[in-house]
Amino acid sequence: MSFRGTFEYSLDDRGRVAIPAKYRTAFPNGVAVITPAPEGCLRVFPEAAFDAMSDDNARGPATSVEGRRARRGFDAQAHDTELDRQGRILIPARLREKASLNGAVVIAGNRECLEIWNPEAWEREVERAEAESSGEQRREE
Repeated sequence: MSFRGTFEYSLDDRGRVAIPAKYRTAFPNGVAVITPAPEGCLRVFPEAAFDAMSDDNARGPATSVEGRRARRGFDAQAHDTELDRQGRILIPARLREKASLNGAVVIAGNRECLEIWNPEAWEREVERAEAESSGEQRREE
């Protein structure tokens, strides 16, 4: 399944947020893996997609410093969670703080995962993406 679209949700007082209803079946057995992204959002993967990304991210063997650091940067920061009966996931406080999530959030599809953004950070990211896209279009003309 390919995740796409943008959705506005809110974190509840316990740090839970609903997964968009149309994507809940993409998480077999209700398992989701949350990991921080370098851009400041959180990525939410179905377990199988996370495992595939982890395999891709594991540059070099675990016996090398580069290989161990690549694993630490991706796997060690990940958190397993489960969708509850209402289709919500609990985001740990550490990850909420890292992504500046409190109250309103934006959930954006990014092909293999969903991203959870602070709304202001999302607007800045969209502006950057549009500016880069415009720059590429001008070069092609």
